[in-house]
Amino acid sequence: MSRRVKRLNVLFQAELAELIRDIRDPRLASIVSITHVDVSPDLENAQVHVSVLGDDAEKRGSIVALSHAAAFLRRELLHRLRVKHIPMLHFVLDESIEEAAHVLDLMRQVGGERPVSQ
Repeated sequence: MSRRVKRLNVLFQAELAELIRDIRDPRLASIVSITHVDVSPDLENAQVHVSVLGDDAEKRGSIVALSHAAAFLRRELLHRLRVKHIPMLHFVLDESIEEAAHVLDLMRQVGGERPVSQ
């Protein structure tokens, strides 16, 4: 991965996190976080990995809402950043935080401690 793509990943993550806070859509769960962004080497597409706190319906609703807001978000990124081309945004649910919490609970159970999530 080139340095330019790495810089764009970090830049898009920061800007999208800020922009998403301003979206007023009832389908968005209360806590939506951008975990990371993967811009393709040709700079045409970007996978935006999103962590959503809530049940499965809230997670799906949040991804749908963000997908519908993708054109708005691209336009806002174009106005905010000094970049000639903004890639197409594709939102993907990232459940790695929940998986890590589950593994931590399992480790605590094996160690004899009480799980955090219960």
